[in-house]
Amino acid sequence: MRTLLKNCTPVDPKNELPDRADILLEDGQIAKITNSQTGKNNNQNDKTLDLKGAMLLPGLIDMHAHFREPGFEEKETIRTGSEAAAAGGFTTVVVMPNTRPVADNPATIELIKARAAEVPVDVKPLGSITKGSAGNELAEIGFLAQSGVLGLTDDGQPVMNSEVMRRAMEYASDFNLPIISHCEDLKLAAEGVMHEGYYSSILGLKPIPAAAEEIMIARDIALAELTGASLHIAHLSTKRGLEMVLEAINKGIKVTAEVTPHHLTLNDKAVLGYDTATKVNPPLRSEEDRQALQQALKEDEIAVIATDHAPHTIEEKMGTFDSAAFGISGLETAVAVLHEDLISQQKLHWDKLVELMYYNPAEILQLEVEGLKEGTPADLTVFNPKKKWQIDPGKFKSLGKHSPYAGKDCTGKILLTIKEGQIIYDDRGDEAEILY
Repeated sequence: MRTLLKNCTPVDPKNELPDRADILLEDGQIAKITNSQTGKNNNQNDKTLDLKGAMLLPGLIDMHAHFREPGFEEKETIRTGSEAAAAGGFTTVVVMPNTRPVADNPATIELIKARAAEVPVDVKPLGSITKGSAGNELAEIGFLAQSGVLGLTDDGQPVMNSEVMRRAMEYASDFNLPIISHCEDLKLAAEGVMHEGYYSSILGLKPIPAAAEEIMIARDIALAELTGASLHIAHLSTKRGLEMVLEAINKGIKVTAEVTPHHLTLNDKAVLGYDTATKVNPPLRSEEDRQALQQALKEDEIAVIATDHAPHTIEEKMGTFDSAAFGISGLETAVAVLHEDLISQQKLHWDKLVELMYYNPAEILQLEVEGLKEGTPADLTVFNPKKKWQIDPGKFKSLGKHSPYAGKDCTGKILLTIKEGQIIYDDRGDEAEILY
């Protein structure tokens, strides 16, 4: 099928493109890109869509999500997670290994890949660093590499044993795999449920100090320097942690970091009211931390924005703040929230968002991408910057119906998600549709 996307505003910092473009899709690829004002297109297209100036981006990549399958299908499945990804504008999602059984062996990886083959979004698995993500004994890293994992992580749990983490980095380097580290000192975090500071004091909630994250960041940076491994810090949330990452980069240590939309746009004040939708690990930090992370985006000091999509059942998010599960369902709100709170406030440029959510994660995970270019796969995200809507978690495609942004008014929403030339999400009508 030939599809012509007319009058779009293409965004791609690495390819020279007209300000307003017509893009012809054919056989799953971008066949031709022409200037909307000067180009000529014939009428042999099976379908023509006038995008009326909507932003057109390369299909976004989320390098940190939890799809829960196998083992926790009541929270999310690969299919429902993929539907949420499509609704959020993502065409590739990298999933964490904290499933049941843990993805610490080729058989589980093959199961995930088989289920992923049934959905149009690319679902790429990571392997566990340790057996059962228990932090005690290394998983069979060579076999995991052969099965096609993009990296190694025990995300959801830290590797507390420094000797085990050192050996993991050494083996990972042998197989050219990055280590993605969940940095948390469990002894310091203890039974904490929110950031240690003013609001934890007035709310009477058990605190998690910033040092619980920062100590492990320092340790893993030291081990990366020792071993030469490629280290990626997951869900960075503190100012001091950021400073340590930058110091390491300046020393030539191979370290990158990601930050989430919720750590960029919310702080620990959001916990007022004891809304369990604001309970996440690492916790929402201080306003000083949030401002530092935002400034780091401006200074090109953070490599990736990733959602850390962590869905749970309604029952797990109900009850007291102390007893509720950690996690935010973030795939379907990420781009809209970033647009509302950062892009529209001129704190983040569209070109930079494409680097943070497409080019940089692809580089870290060694995925081959070329962006908006003739002859490349037609994986595309179309964003309507003028669409007004209100976030309603009850309408999420994800099984995780919990969001700290519930009721938030946004201007800007995903309009279309296209995978290999096929529309897999369409929000041009009154009701958003999944088209597969």
